[in-house]
Amino acid sequence: MTDQIRLNKPFFSVRDIIATTLISLAYLLISYFLIGFKSQQVVLLVIFNSLYYASTITRKFILGFSIFIVYWIIFDYMKAFPNYAFNRVHIAELYNLEKHVFGIFSDGRVLTPNEYWRIHGNTALDVIGGIFYLMWIPVPMIFAGYLFFANRKQFIQFLVTFVLVNLIGFVIYYLYPAAPPWYVQYHGFVFEAHTAGNTAGLVKFDRFFNAPIFKSIYSNGSNVFAAMPSLHSSYPVIVLYYGLKNRLGLVNIFFGIVTLGIWFTAVYTSHHYVLDVLSGITCAAVGISLFNWLAKHSVLKVFLEKMYTVVI
Repeated sequence: MTDQIRLNKPFFSVRDIIATTLISLAYLLISYFLIGFKSQQVVLLVIFNSLYYASTITRKFILGFSIFIVYWIIFDYMKAFPNYAFNRVHIAELYNLEKHVFGIFSDGRVLTPNEYWRIHGNTALDVIGGIFYLMWIPVPMIFAGYLFFANRKQFIQFLVTFVLVNLIGFVIYYLYPAAPPWYVQYHGFVFEAHTAGNTAGLVKFDRFFNAPIFKSIYSNGSNVFAAMPSLHSSYPVIVLYYGLKNRLGLVNIFFGIVTLGIWFTAVYTSHHYVLDVLSGITCAAVGISLFNWLAKHSVLKVFLEKMYTVVI
């Protein structure tokens, strides 16, 4: 705030108040008509407005982080436009392909890796896997916070890359709706629209700690028929890429372990096939490469330059 004081300018103007208020109201109205009112929407607005008006540094952070907020809003609004309304959901063919490519011979029959681990799992893997799967949210968030203070240009680049990878994944969701492994376990190969989200193998983590941790997360899912690509598998790849780019040393070993842990848990808990995980990794690689190209050869370069001026 010292810059404003030195220049004898107010930290915020009537224009700021009107703009943030109109944006907030528009978000609530659109959300109400598309997906209904939720308390999380108010929490998001309170966080945004609080940080916007708190100080210069928090304003810069939340304006930069608004890139991620846009992603979250798009993801939330997908509930109003389920992908199974646009294309056929793939269930049996994906299951059979997984068994054909990655099938495991056990007790005289061929099982998918999900089916194998559902039989051969144990409490230690249930707990460790659950911890890894909880990291897909805080690790990217904390890393983004670190980049904000360490390298604000890469803070913006990281967030834009993250959103770009997600947008690629969203397009695939609508082109190729796919059921997760747990769907076959509970519903077979028959398509049932409006199927609710399921914690699948992660329910064992909830039971161990006697807390509905994953139940609360998956009850808010946008669409269960969005298993391929596994964006849970994409996120740690992006973090690891930027970690390596910033030469974070031992921290990158931690990122690498988290990445492998999330990949394994996605399959172990029957939330994704190995094919989903591989497609998620591919999606991240394509998104990172595409960002690097667009940042040099398209209008994205102009957008990035404008965002740099906002946060630096």
